[in-house]
Amino acid sequence: MNIVLTGFMGTGKSIVGEKLAQRLGMGYIDTDQIIEEREGCEISKIFKEKGEDYFRKIETEVVKEVSSFNNCVIATGGGVVLKEENIKALRRKGIIISLSANPRVILERTSKSKKRPLLLNCPDPYERIERMLNFRKPYYEKMDLKIDTSFLNPTEVVEKILKFLRKDGDN
Repeated sequence: MNIVLTGFMGTGKSIVGEKLAQRLGMGYIDTDQIIEEREGCEISKIFKEKGEDYFRKIETEVVKEVSSFNNCVIATGGGVVLKEENIKALRRKGIIISLSANPRVILERTSKSKKRPLLLNCPDPYERIERMLNFRKPYYEKMDLKIDTSFLNPTEVVEKILKFLRKDGDN
């Protein structure tokens, strides 16, 4: 079984995923990191030079590949939920957990990064975050567990996930 973390950028998927994998003695996979390694450049450059459609195509290929693995914590990009085929693939061997945060917290967490292609060169990043969150909300709502990380540190998020897994394992 895998544990899949999804959610909007800046919600803590990578740091929580690493900590969760350590706690559970599982492998850790970051789909964005795999994409960057294979493409030989950062995601922001892929978006700029090849476009979002190209990125989403590569993302789906990587998701199909990693969803066949076992005993891994998989951190996905925030837009992975937009394709039903991604979610179906990830669900086959995984529990999907959606991490969220309020727009102000996301803006604060992401404002220092030059790696956020959907927020680069954006005149009003807060408005863009709100719009994207509203659009993606129905997708994130379909996940097995939802955790708002706005006022939690990564260790607290990991503890919430572990509690859910223990409870879910009892059923």
